[in-house]
Amino acid sequence: MSEGLVLIPTYNERENAEFIIRKVMSLPRAFDVLIIDDGSPDGTANIVRGLMAEFPGRLFLEERTGKQGLGTAYIHGFRWALAQGYEYVFEMDADFSHNPDDLLRLHDACAIEGYDVAIGSRYIQGVNVVNWPMSRVLMSYFASWYVRLVTGMPIRDATAGFKCYTARVLRALDLNNIRFVGYAFQIEMKWLAYQLGFRIKEVPIIFTDRTRGTSKMSKGIVEEAFFGVLQMKVNSWFSPLKRAA
Repeated sequence: MSEGLVLIPTYNERENAEFIIRKVMSLPRAFDVLIIDDGSPDGTANIVRGLMAEFPGRLFLEERTGKQGLGTAYIHGFRWALAQGYEYVFEMDADFSHNPDDLLRLHDACAIEGYDVAIGSRYIQGVNVVNWPMSRVLMSYFASWYVRLVTGMPIRDATAGFKCYTARVLRALDLNNIRFVGYAFQIEMKWLAYQLGFRIKEVPIIFTDRTRGTSKMSKGIVEEAFFGVLQMKVNSWFSPLKRAA
């Protein structure tokens, strides 16, 4: 029986795709994997298709046309997961910056401890980041500080992208109204869950920067997050959030 569905968006992750899939499939508990590929020109989807016969009923592929953004990829995956009846849905990067072994701990935080959202947190116990230049560590750390300052959310790693959601959270959110597609998407999802009163736990992890492939971070993504946080806070004053029917 599957512990849940792991969503892994990909764009040009040829170097990592097979490794990350095999690692998740080798865990002592069963997790299913959905790759959401945005038309990677490097053949990432072909690699995934080649593995699907090896992991029938556990490995799935959704292909989209063109690079549409991280947020829309995850929303696509959320809808797919809910349609298939998964109770626990995970976000994870393809590049091993998130250790697949930690899926077990995120799952347990929700399935055993009763939390609605579990966040793989780099900053809940100091600063646990490996192989990042100091400039990027500082940018990430102070971005989370900035989010806490503006929103009041008691979350140390507000920009974290390694998470477990229960299906009840995803059903309660109006996925049609998620505004952001880049870095700010991760903040917006936490903000919405927090506003709706869901229980959130930060699970300490060690984040290790990718050793294969190319980072997708850009100046535009950072700017979206900076201004998006202010916009989210202002919107909350005028449009109190309600759970989706």
